Amino acid sequence: MKMLTRHAATAAACAVAALLAASPAVADVKIGSLGAITGPIVSLVKEINAVERAAIAEINAAGGILGQNAALIEADTACSSQTAVDAANKLINVEQVTAIVGALCSGATIPSASNVAVPANVLMISPASTSPEITDLKDNDFLFRVAPSDAFQGYVMAKLVLSKGIKKVALTFINNDYGVGLAGTFRDTFKAGGGTIAGDQVHEEKKQSYRSELAALATGGADSLVLIGMADGSGVTIMKQALEGGLFKNFIGGDGMKADSLVDALGAGNLKGHFFGTIPTSPENPSLAKFKSMYGDGKAFKFGSAYTNQAYDATMLIALAIQKAGSTDRKSVRDALRKVSNAPGEVVGPGDWAKAVKLIKAGKDINYEGVSGSHEFDAKGEVSGVFAEWSVKGKVLEEGPPLDIK
Repeated sequence: MKMLTRHAATAAACAVAALLAASPAVADVKIGSLGAITGPIVSLVKEINAVERAAIAEINAAGGILGQNAALIEADTACSSQTAVDAANKLINVEQVTAIVGALCSGATIPSASNVAVPANVLMISPASTSPEITDLKDNDFLFRVAPSDAFQGYVMAKLVLSKGIKKVALTFINNDYGVGLAGTFRDTFKAGGGTIAGDQVHEEKKQSYRSELAALATGGADSLVLIGMADGSGVTIMKQALEGGLFKNFIGGDGMKADSLVDALGAGNLKGHFFGTIPTSPENPSLAKFKSMYGDGKAFKFGSAYTNQAYDATMLIALAIQKAGSTDRKSVRDALRKVSNAPGEVVGPGDWAKAVKLIKAGKDINYEGVSGSHEFDAKGEVSGVFAEWSVKGKVLEEGPPLDIK
């Protein structure tokens, strides 16, 4: 009897093992992240990646996507065109991600979308790419962004500078899609408002010295330098050498210059009262308040860091689109995006993943109201937005309330 029991147990165990071997494991729902772990915005990207991971952890704690575990697959673009294409190719064709959060730098987003993601029918939502060139990109409706275009930021920056009584500036901008686009709208608006640009030069990234360029810019007599670049790249070198040469009194930057690492490198005492700029911000809204209650302690990421609100929203929107599509079919996910982001529908936001899934399963419409604002995507995958002024407070850069600039 004991011998028969052992044989029966062995046979049963073998049958179970065979059944498990024949049944494929439930695969993760893969979402790609095209970040810039190396390159000129590393201090910003550290926090952006951290908030994306927090969003994925939040989703998994509430049951996952389509009942499966969500996995964030990260890749590095280094804010470089070719590196971005290679990274996107790996995410899409090797890792087989369903959709992508990113890229971040416009110069990485445009080529990775045009050359890889769009041909493969893969949805991309950038939390930080702001180049005006993205607006009219032929993307077959696969490229979206939750940050407003620099066509608006350049306008706001120029108006802000003029409002401070600064009528004469020198302008230098990085030679890429971001720099050229932002400089163009700033230049046009500033001159139309009666301002004078006494020196106007493009600059290249990764140079050891910009002293000759700075000397030429200073010959026009401006005591304020508008510097459009990346804080951890050309930005810190240009400002350091300008301060050493005593060439400019004030420094003005866009969103790419808002990094505490720059203040650490140059000293808050050298910059306080002489360094300010603009950045997309989040209007006061219930989702922002809820988000702060969830993550304001700073344990998951540095709360309030540039583009963390947008990165959270981009991650959640992709996850909701997959859930709404009911599968990981890439075109279906793209088609579901506006159904979860645009009104009408029952409002969901941070911390509402389980509620959103329940509503979707019940056939109800949902409307994701983001931390960084309402993401009512237009026909070109764009959203409206508001901007804030940032400046040196204590030993860090802090942003103020949304600017009221018409």
